[in-house]
Amino acid sequence: MSAERIQMVDLHGQYLRLKGEIDAAMQSVIDSCAFINGNQVKSFTFHLADYLNVPFVVPCGNGTDALQIALMALELKPGDEVILPAFTYVAAVEVVVMLGMTPVLVDVSSETFNINTSKIESAISDKTKAIIVVHLFGQTCDMESVMALAKEYHLYVIEDNAQSMGADYKYSDGRKKKAGTIADIGTTSFFPSKPLACYGDGGALYTSDESLAEKSRMIANHGQQTKYHHKLIGCNSRLDTLQAAILDVKLKYMADFIEARTRAAEFYDWAFSDFEELLVPMRVPYSTHVFHQYTVRIRSGKRDFVQRYLKELGIPSMIYYPLPVQAQEAYKKVTREGGDLTESVRLCKEVLSLPMHTELAESEQQYIVEKIKEALQAASEHGEK
Repeated sequence: MSAERIQMVDLHGQYLRLKGEIDAAMQSVIDSCAFINGNQVKSFTFHLADYLNVPFVVPCGNGTDALQIALMALELKPGDEVILPAFTYVAAVEVVVMLGMTPVLVDVSSETFNINTSKIESAISDKTKAIIVVHLFGQTCDMESVMALAKEYHLYVIEDNAQSMGADYKYSDGRKKKAGTIADIGTTSFFPSKPLACYGDGGALYTSDESLAEKSRMIANHGQQTKYHHKLIGCNSRLDTLQAAILDVKLKYMADFIEARTRAAEFYDWAFSDFEELLVPMRVPYSTHVFHQYTVRIRSGKRDFVQRYLKELGIPSMIYYPLPVQAQEAYKKVTREGGDLTESVRLCKEVLSLPMHTELAESEQQYIVEKIKEALQAASEHGEK
């Protein structure tokens, strides 16, 4: 086995598996020439709402737009504070700042990588108006705890579900809901590497609130309720018809995609079970996991050595994320730290995401595991810390 075939995400292999359907779907858009707001956008929107069991889906241009539109639909104002996790991609923080609000950063759990719900309450001030939770790497946050706090303090909640599309949240009473459908508004991205992905940019919002859905729809369309009649300040954020056609095909295979990723994750779990310095992703009882990423923690200061060792062999890996938000140059002066952020800092020094996708072969995983074991042994011999 060599590393030549191993990819972080194998988009081409997945395309070849669905080539006939995807090519036909794209050709139908080209034949119709309805490149903007074509029937395929309506079809995908309907099917996604059905999949999520939510009444309203509003497609848009990308996941970052979805977050911005959600904040605008909730009518949050400059000066308002929004609570977010410190260990995350910056998109959610970015839109909060762009709209003149203050991001308040809360620490995360070193085991789940998601916001530590026990740390949220102490970060709430009289300026706090919303919480954005990020369902990181494929598994949901503890939403019952978040929603209880939101109710007590009269806060809105937005779910950033870009990495956990298809995950099920399990309530303590046995009920289930899809990730992203629990809060006031859920948002997602269809970026090519995501669990449900197109071949460019795309995004969506979803909600059970008809008024929020209508406002979101208008905001995404220049604030128009009818053409050339602008009721709200909005933006231009559309899901391309070609991308919607691709997504409509791929949505039918979501269960298969999740099963393939879960199978790969279970192999990694088993193979790494006796690695003392490597911690596999924790599973929580209140959520299923769709494994957008398979992210391990490598302790004893050996993470960077292991990544360099793998890179020399041609094995890809990624660090999501090398810096917590509060350490990013652009955000040092515009965020407020809502308490101690020790775990977020620690994770940035320990996390390593391994190849994970629907086409990953067991033989490839065996090779990856073997070389990680070699790397850890070599790190010990070289006294890496």
